[in-house]
Amino acid sequence: MSDLSPTSASGTASSKQTNQHGTTHNTPHHSLKPGMEVNGYRLEEKLHTGGMAALWRITDLQKRHRSENSDSGEGTVSSPPLIMKVPLLFSTDDPTAIVAFEVEQMIMPKLKGKHVPRYYGSGDFDTQPYIVMEHIAGTSLRSRFEESPLPVEEVVITGIKIAHALQDLHRQHVIHLDIKPSNIMFRADGTAVLIDYGLSRHDKLPDLLDEEFRLPLGTGPYISPEQVLGVRNEPRSDLFALGVLLYHLATGERPYGHPTSVAGLKKRMYRDPVPPRSHNPLIPNWLQEIILRCLEVNPAARFDTAAQLAFLLQHPDQLTLTERADKSNQDGYLSVLKRRFQAAGAEPLLQHSVSDQLSQAPIIVVALDLSNPNASAALSDNLRNITLRMLQTKQGARLACVTVRKTNRIGMDDSIIQQGQNIHVKQLVDLKHWARPLNISPDKITFHVLEAHDPAAAIIDYANNNDVDHIIIGSRGSSALRRFLGSVSSQVVAEAHCTVTVVKVSEK
Repeated sequence: MSDLSPTSASGTASSKQTNQHGTTHNTPHHSLKPGMEVNGYRLEEKLHTGGMAALWRITDLQKRHRSENSDSGEGTVSSPPLIMKVPLLFSTDDPTAIVAFEVEQMIMPKLKGKHVPRYYGSGDFDTQPYIVMEHIAGTSLRSRFEESPLPVEEVVITGIKIAHALQDLHRQHVIHLDIKPSNIMFRADGTAVLIDYGLSRHDKLPDLLDEEFRLPLGTGPYISPEQVLGVRNEPRSDLFALGVLLYHLATGERPYGHPTSVAGLKKRMYRDPVPPRSHNPLIPNWLQEIILRCLEVNPAARFDTAAQLAFLLQHPDQLTLTERADKSNQDGYLSVLKRRFQAAGAEPLLQHSVSDQLSQAPIIVVALDLSNPNASAALSDNLRNITLRMLQTKQGARLACVTVRKTNRIGMDDSIIQQGQNIHVKQLVDLKHWARPLNISPDKITFHVLEAHDPAAAIIDYANNNDVDHIIIGSRGSSALRRFLGSVSSQVVAEAHCTVTVVKVSEK
């Protein structure tokens, strides 16, 4: 939970539990002990006690959960590894502990997917407050922070995993707002899991924290500048926190220290961090570019979405470098003074939703067939027109131009030389030639020649691995190639996890 609390109130809390006669009595929350039963769950072992809650390993005595992998019609009863999160209301007079627990109780049932803990149930404050969820058996990112600085390859891979998890969360209308090492777990297969939603905001649920508190909520080293101003609806706040994580993993240092006051937090609105490469010269300039862009004070200067951040971490050769990449010192006194005056008069940002932000900044793939030099000019023009129309309505969109060079399953690779040319390079040039009329800013477009024996599978894998939102692909209406191209577009439509637009041109 947070290291900063907006206010406090005196008093302790206790729960009411009903006995076998139907009467109730007050039981302090801290009286929970191993072996006790709470609403059909037996407390086995206290795993962790934090500032706001305790985590218990539990057994479901009623075995209410059925195996999702059962082949039988009715399913088999199973008892998955579970933990119970219990707020420590007796140990704090901070009312945010109560409100944050209510927030988590509202949000967790709405979440799904591999990047969040599975939710199983909760108890109310009038009896015993708790949340029962999946027990993630892996480790937290916190354990790796003690070893920082880490190898660049591990920093990048970690950043990609967390960015994918954030994109998945944002697509579910949730901004986490407390991204930090202890709130990131990794499953056995390496998948990042985001935990602790006490400070989070859901677009379609009441924001109780915003309604009740006015001071910043978050964890000192990771809280974004806009959160300092009380803004809780900016999804790029999570990208700022991820930038802090990447900085620390790559350098072993925190970019803004560990402030514990609002005055200390406000320094990040005008004092830029020491460039990462000044701490660790092994950091490549492209990674410094990405980290410093995540740490921009203005959210609009960061990456538009977590998916776009993950995309460029996976394709650094496609990143447009700026002065951030080669920066070696903090900004001078005059620049800092100017930003300090601007920060003094800063106003909260305009209100919008995470859904709005994602809808305006999709990753779009246009899949082109460059294997046939006699391919339809009309189809190529139509693909370009559809792409341009879509980009004009999505101001923050990123376009990836993709072609697949079909290779043999087994045999010599003929991509190097064919008729005196490097085919891979030639197709890359052809992609750029096709895209030139679109007149897209270089930092918003990338080009990729994929080599695979199955073009449709290559396009689908590319889209899934890069969190692509929309695929535009062509299909001829006739001709001898129709069977091949038609099967590619049909397979992409059937198997891709995103929206697909098929552009057709009837050839006479």
